[in-house]
Amino acid sequence: MTPDNQAFARRNIYVLTAAQALGAASPPIIISLGGLVGQQLSSDPALVTLPVSLFNLGLAVGTLPAAFVMRQIGRRNGYLLGTGFGMAAGLVAAWGIFAASFVIFCIGTFIAGFYAAYVQSYRFAATDAATGELKAKAISWVMIGGLIAAIIGPQLVIWTRDAVPGTPYVGSFLSQAALALMAVPVLLLLRKPKATATAKGREDTGRPLIQILLMRRYMLAVAAGVVSYGLMVFVMTAAPIAMVGHGHSVDHAALGIQWHVLAMFAPSFVTGHLMARFGKERVTALGLLLIAVSAIFALAGLQLVHFYVSLILLGVGWNFGFIGATAMVTDCHTDAERGKAQGANDFLIFGTVAAASFFAGALLHASGWQTINWMIFPAVALILVPLLWQSARTVPATPAE
Repeated sequence: MTPDNQAFARRNIYVLTAAQALGAASPPIIISLGGLVGQQLSSDPALVTLPVSLFNLGLAVGTLPAAFVMRQIGRRNGYLLGTGFGMAAGLVAAWGIFAASFVIFCIGTFIAGFYAAYVQSYRFAATDAATGELKAKAISWVMIGGLIAAIIGPQLVIWTRDAVPGTPYVGSFLSQAALALMAVPVLLLLRKPKATATAKGREDTGRPLIQILLMRRYMLAVAAGVVSYGLMVFVMTAAPIAMVGHGHSVDHAALGIQWHVLAMFAPSFVTGHLMARFGKERVTALGLLLIAVSAIFALAGLQLVHFYVSLILLGVGWNFGFIGATAMVTDCHTDAERGKAQGANDFLIFGTVAAASFFAGALLHASGWQTINWMIFPAVALILVPLLWQSARTVPATPAE
């Protein structure tokens, strides 16, 4: 990569990091308050986590359309469209709370998932103009924006949840809409990478998607992302409800999510360096092991320290597991194939995440917090063995393998 191209790539990385700080602040608001608002508005205890589950469903449903839109009108225009979903989501959710309508509130969180589908692709956009070592580090750098989001989101919950007298939490979702609006001028600074010779000529679409899906390395990368993200959401969806249910306050629950989200993104300062030194598969495997350790702490007791330590370890494990899996995906496709390969990866991951989120609420109501954490161990074991086998391979593979 020439110095000019490297400077161009770094500039886009900085822009996307700032956009990530604003866009990734919305999910902590929904996760911290979705179940609590669900308790307030729903008469069925089994449905209290439905707003969070619908957010994850919207994220899953939105991934493929978002990928298609960005192929048609470009990353920047697609991301600006995404902020429109973000603003609408916050306004609709606030309206649902104000009108005491569980259905309207759920529609708002579902729309928020569409915005998140665009935000999730920021990590891939950071690699568009990057090559070599910068390509692996680019993902981690953009995810550092989530560290800022981890502070913004939960703090907005605490500062604004009583901002509208008589209607708790309305202010928090209005702030969610404001965050999306603030992302607009940031995303306007994003620039499109210079067209390559291939792009200027006849468009090369690469291999069919089915051929990419059947690659062993691609399947392993997707499976690692599914397990890392799915388990994180499975536990995180239930955690605030479990904390309040076991005698802790709403503020304690919000702070628990804040510590968790901080732990999700703080390791991004070193994750890229660790992958460059030890390999993507080894870092991903470490992430899965930390997720298993988080379950051990959760099962040790129900005091705040048990919840907090468990959520922190869960966040660190997610960082290593998910960023490592994302970097593994980027090794499995060419530039021409990135849209379909990355879109399919996110669809499979967030489809599973949505299912895990729905299942978490019902399982928490039926069987309790301990059962949720016991289910982590078999899921980790299922993917850890092939991942460790892959990490032992020393011969580098090409994207076509």
